[in-house]
Amino acid sequence: MSQTMRYCGRDFTGADLDLIRQLIAEIPRRNRAQLSRVVCERLSWSKPDGGLKEMSCRVAMLRMHRDGLITLPEPRNGNGNGQPYRRITRATDSGLPIDLPVEQLSDLRLQVVDDRRTSHLWNEYIQRYHYLGYQPLPGAQLRYLAGSQGQILALLGFGAAAWKLAPRDRWIGWSAAQRQQRLHLLINNARFLILPWITSRNLASKLLAMAARRVTEDWGHRYGYRPVLMETFVEAERFAGTCYRAANWTHVGQTRGRGKLDTRHQAPLPIKDIWLYPLDKKCRRTLCS
Repeated sequence: MSQTMRYCGRDFTGADLDLIRQLIAEIPRRNRAQLSRVVCERLSWSKPDGGLKEMSCRVAMLRMHRDGLITLPEPRNGNGNGQPYRRITRATDSGLPIDLPVEQLSDLRLQVVDDRRTSHLWNEYIQRYHYLGYQPLPGAQLRYLAGSQGQILALLGFGAAAWKLAPRDRWIGWSAAQRQQRLHLLINNARFLILPWITSRNLASKLLAMAARRVTEDWGHRYGYRPVLMETFVEAERFAGTCYRAANWTHVGQTRGRGKLDTRHQAPLPIKDIWLYPLDKKCRRTLCS
């Protein structure tokens, strides 16, 4: 195969695909996690901090498998990737209604999701109450629980930025080569949920501001580098993006209603507003330098 295929921001040549097929065949007992590690090592696919891009590799190979380019071994533990999150417990039942304005909420704080218990809790809330449901966040990620006085009020999730986005890319002013080199410095606010029984005025914009103040440090602590720009998508027919505007995000345009894998214009999606928030005043200079 001479055609180059792009998955998860990386170009794979015919020789790369042949190598992946060879690695699958040479030790059939390798599971998918082990396979992603060895593929990253052989293709020198690394993150800016030097770690292997195992999650991106796993997603890329799953898409190759679905496209008929490779045949992956069956998942060992039935991890349910791509399936609805089915673990629903009483821990995420409706809580006490709160309608106090945000300035009257005491001890409002963000907690990084960094263990199995809070990870399951975050996933469960998102699956149960977010209109999009739960899907694993792509690539590098950070998730937060927002709470006050021991009660969870909201959830936020940040993951990898979209590979190519015309309004955003025009706002930044970078070239395709610069985008390929520095896309990791952008992060996407992929999930934001205020729980349905919480009606605190100005809570959403307050939490966005709190996240903006600390996400660079938290991201740097986890991944060894600091992002400089955030993006998010707001479904235009469903939401007005008021909280993003109130939190000083900038509206730069709309999506075209196509998924990132829709190369044949056959899978129309809802039009979404694109919002950006600089985490560094010199973000455009950094991204275009």
